[in-house]
Amino acid sequence: ADANSNQPPPFEDVNLYSSDKALEEAVTREGGGHSSRSLKAFGLVSGSADAFERARLANETPPQLATHDYQGNRIDLVRYCPAFHELMETSCAEGLHCAAWFQQAGKELDSPSDQQVVRAAGFYLAAQTDSGHLAAISTTHAAVSALLLRPDLAESWLPKITSRGFDARLEPLDAKRSVTIGLGLAERQAGSDQGAVATTAAAADGASQSGEYTLTGHKWFLTAPMSDAFIMTAMTPDGPGCFLVPAFRNDGTRNALQFQRLKPKLGQHSSAAAEVDLLKAAGWLIGEPGRGLEAVADVLTHIRLDGAIASAALMRQALAQAIHHAEHRYAHGKKLLDHPLMEQVLADLALDVEAAVALVFRLARAFDRREDEHASAWRRLMTPVTKYWTAKISSGLIAETMECVGGNAYVEEMPMARIFRDASANALWGGTGNDLALDVLQILQREADVVSVVMDDLAEAAGDDPHLKAAHARLESILHEPRLLDGRGRSLIEGLAVLAAGSILRAHAPSAVADAFIATRMGSLSRQTYGQGVDWSDTKSILQRATPNG
Repeated sequence: ADANSNQPPPFEDVNLYSSDKALEEAVTREGGGHSSRSLKAFGLVSGSADAFERARLANETPPQLATHDYQGNRIDLVRYCPAFHELMETSCAEGLHCAAWFQQAGKELDSPSDQQVVRAAGFYLAAQTDSGHLAAISTTHAAVSALLLRPDLAESWLPKITSRGFDARLEPLDAKRSVTIGLGLAERQAGSDQGAVATTAAAADGASQSGEYTLTGHKWFLTAPMSDAFIMTAMTPDGPGCFLVPAFRNDGTRNALQFQRLKPKLGQHSSAAAEVDLLKAAGWLIGEPGRGLEAVADVLTHIRLDGAIASAALMRQALAQAIHHAEHRYAHGKKLLDHPLMEQVLADLALDVEAAVALVFRLARAFDRREDEHASAWRRLMTPVTKYWTAKISSGLIAETMECVGGNAYVEEMPMARIFRDASANALWGGTGNDLALDVLQILQREADVVSVVMDDLAEAAGDDPHLKAAHARLESILHEPRLLDGRGRSLIEGLAVLAAGSILRAHAPSAVADAFIATRMGSLSRQTYGQGVDWSDTKSILQRATPNG
């Protein structure tokens, strides 16, 4: 017999958009349906064999740091695999780092009301190719929210951020066709605790007019270290400040940023994160002195949205790979997918993937419609909630998909191992689970009206569904015991995520999906692994919807 007769064909040259029914429907209902043609085109690019090969090469050839040249001169240069630059070029051409800000840059838009939804869809597709290169895409996109607080800086930088191009050359701003922005917030002694910033900022001569400061200190994690500028925090005499720290000074010389090493990261090997010393580096204040945390907060909000999108995307890609395998692999005389245990596990996994997609795109819509009271409240409260839940479930879900494939999924030649490693980054990027839970508790204490709006919306969405109503009542009981909230942050944040996802699925997903998700995630069944309690459900319909093979 042919040794290859029981091996599935390679999972490549698949349209990651048109083969994903849950994604297509979520984009359409949240306002991005008019972009379906361009998203289908990008879905074909993202799922191509060429794109997957570039991702493989970029991860197998990680960035290398060169601190000095052969003459002993300091150069602080991170060298990337050419495949990484090709991935960046593709994502930048799609506008994933900038298209949501075209209106602020004075560029014409086909539809100005849904740019975040369309951008989220593209980000979701690109993350399935390689999530590592999206760190620079995400920080550039998020940094604009801070730059807009300083109109003169935005005027200089925004046109080149929104150029839909990628220029990897290390040159001053005036010589660049396009630019990217990195992020340096975490410090060695306090991680990302922005209230304990040790890096200091001293006003330069004439700073009252220019806002120029000199920054001295150390950043423990500098994301995208070859960016053209960085958003950083530093302590001023008035408190923490937010700064734009360019790679070059105004006179065209390199800024005083010295890279100490690249972090040997668990995953996302295609991209780099550095430790950096700031030796009186030039930086420009964004916002008021001592009010930097407010400027950084909006940056982190956008970072958290991207973390949620990437988590959902990696889960989808892992699920698609597992279903593809089970549809083509035979065991004990029939396809793996035809075995009831495998069918139930895969269907159960598909429920969480669709729920994550529903939550992510409802959140993206809230970013688009932030002037609306309900959307603004959803954005404020549900950003940490959505990021928490999608990131938390991703590693366990992806591990289960690896079991569906078997030993090959543990081999580096298959992308499943990389997907598994990369997923853990999203649980750390933009705030850990406890960070997010504490943020939600702060919102409860300081912005009770925001919580009321979201809870009222969820009550209305629950309608007469007994499971949804019971879940809502449980959350209300937690909220009405404020003395116990400090220890219940995780219960609250997870309950909000599951209730919101169930409500969206009840309103928009097929009954097979909604019924199974609500009954298993909100019912009385005690379960810690996938594939339990769904034997009564229409698993074939769930998998027919989830398969990437039509």
